[in-house]
This record gives sequence, C-alpha cells and structure tokens, in this order.
Amino acid sequence: MANPKFKAKIILGSSSMARRKILAEMGYDFTVMAADIDEKSIRTKKPEDLVLALAEAKADAIISRLGITGHKEENAHPTLLITADTVYFHDIPDEVIDRLVDDGVTLNVAGGLMLEHPLTAPFVDTVIGTPDGVMGLSKSLTEKLLEESL
Repeated sequence: MANPKFKAKIILGSSSMARRKILAEMGYDFTVMAADIDEKSIRTKKPEDLVLALAEAKADAIISRLGITGHKEENAHPTLLITADTVYFHDIPDEVIDRLVDDGVTLNVAGGLMLEHPLTAPFVDTVIGTPDGVMGLSKSLTEKLLEESL
C-alpha cells in the first residue's frame, strides 16, 4: 500500500530488514539499493568522524550507481541524514551473552544486540530516541523529514 501523501521515489540505501519492515509499515513504496562498499577500508580516529565518512561513502556509491550528478553543488537538492538512536543496557550476565552468541543473534544486527529480544529486553536501562529508531529507522523522524523535503 503506497502512502498517498508522498509521491517522490524512495530508495532505501540499506539492506537492513528492520528498515525495510518499518518503511513498509509506514505505507511507503521503496526500492532497496545497498551501497556495497568496503567499510573496513574506511578508518578515522574519532567514532563520530567514522560514522560520517561511512555515511558519505555509502551515499556517494548509491548516487554514482543512479547516475546522479551535481548533488554536492551549492544549490543541489537537500540531503537528509537519519542517524540511529541510542540504548543503554545494564550489565548483561555472561550466560545471557553466551546464549545470544550460540543462537547467532549477535551476527544479524548492528551493535550485536536487539532491543526487543527476550534475552536482552530485561537489561535495557535507557532508550534515547524511539524503539523503532534503535531498530533501524524512526517512523516519526522519517515522516517529518520526508514531508519537509517535498
């Protein structure tokens, strides 16, 4: 079901199943196009610089595949960057960590922990942002930014 309020083409530059699910729940039609860059080849001294460098490299890779030019010029169409929210956990016992590793859960999610997983949920201390933002994409922020971009 397409969201009738939004007519522009949406490209999800991520292979994240969580982000796909969230955008679909929001009613948007979108195309998935992962950047497929070598993230290990990009390194910086500060984590915040690494996040920006990776985001820019991924965006440039996708823009290049689409054949878009002029996107960095002064009067180019605005670019939106949606970042992840933050979760603080209480100390997680070694036996819980061992179960998560044995189940392979840590291999399928960024950061290695899922906010909503039954083994980790009891250890969530604080969520800064929204649970859907932590899982991959804040619905309210995405909606707001898409509306502002029109």
